Amino acid sequence: MDTNTANVLIVDDDPAIHRMLARILRRQPFALFSAYGGLEALDMVPSVSPDVMLLDLSMPHISGFEVAERIKSDEKTHHIPIIIITGNNGSDLLARALGSCADDFISKTADPSEIIARTQYHVKRKRMLDQMHAEQLDLQDTVSLKSGQLAIALNRQKEASQEVIWRLTSASEHRDNETGGHIKRMSHYAAAIAEKMGLRKKTVEALLYAAPMHDIGKIGIPDGILLKPGKLDATEWAIMKTHTFIGAEILAGSNFELIKMGRVIALTHHEKWDGSGYPRGLKGTKIPLVARIVAVADVFDALTSERPYKAAYSVEKSNRIIADGKGSHFDPDVVAAFFSIQDTILGIKNRYRDQEAEIQRLAASAANFC
Repeated sequence: MDTNTANVLIVDDDPAIHRMLARILRRQPFALFSAYGGLEALDMVPSVSPDVMLLDLSMPHISGFEVAERIKSDEKTHHIPIIIITGNNGSDLLARALGSCADDFISKTADPSEIIARTQYHVKRKRMLDQMHAEQLDLQDTVSLKSGQLAIALNRQKEASQEVIWRLTSASEHRDNETGGHIKRMSHYAAAIAEKMGLRKKTVEALLYAAPMHDIGKIGIPDGILLKPGKLDATEWAIMKTHTFIGAEILAGSNFELIKMGRVIALTHHEKWDGSGYPRGLKGTKIPLVARIVAVADVFDALTSERPYKAAYSVEKSNRIIADGKGSHFDPDVVAAFFSIQDTILGIKNRYRDQEAEIQRLAASAANFC
């Protein structure tokens, strides 16, 4: 089989849906496989090795939910993207699917171009994750070859991991209209707070590179929700909140401590000290410390940065909001550490603001030159 051909497993008990999807996808570089029930699909997965699954939720004997949960709970298959193909518009149903076992959803009445585009996107995403996994295995093999090459191999591992992180976070930033400055500022804020709180040097360094992964799950949120200029409705907000689960899924299964920390942060950085956060309503010290630190760093930079929907708040106003959130939104100890290093925080803010301004100046000069 052509290595550029992606395996697409269609799971639906209605033959008409299989025919429809085959017509839509037949001109794409896809090898299409059909399963007409959940058990049949699970039996086919090992031999088909799908690059993406198009899965109906309502099927007899075993539901699409159970199929997806089994796929995602198996270490060998949890990385397979699952797109729910549904004719049900129930917001609770879709929010449950996206929150626990699926990567995306498409209506059975969607435009064919949308079905093609979403399928292609998840195929590319899986191949990127497969490549990351292969590179990690290669690095592990390199480390085990000779003890004399250990230092070099570990350095390569670190550099490769950091590059993957920056590439992945850059992809999510482009979709969310975030700037590189935001990622750099908030990660350096987090590292500075962690250092002040007495965390080990190794942990502080890991946090510097893991913090940028906090919102990587937004890469899986539909554009219509992620880029909506106005307030999200209840259904949209339920879907938006699943970016924590999506981020955790993207980063799941790694053997690298850096990626493991990134997964913890992606899943829990929206939890709040008083238990009112999401996705699990964790409270107090049940929230991992690195996530509590990132929460303060991320909110402070969001408050002091200009966004399409708001002007930048002053440092003074932003600090008042952080102080007001102590003991409710934020860990009081983290807030105390944050305020005790204000000179460091402002130095980071100015340093990366200046770099961003310089990049914009050079871009404008280049445009004028052309």
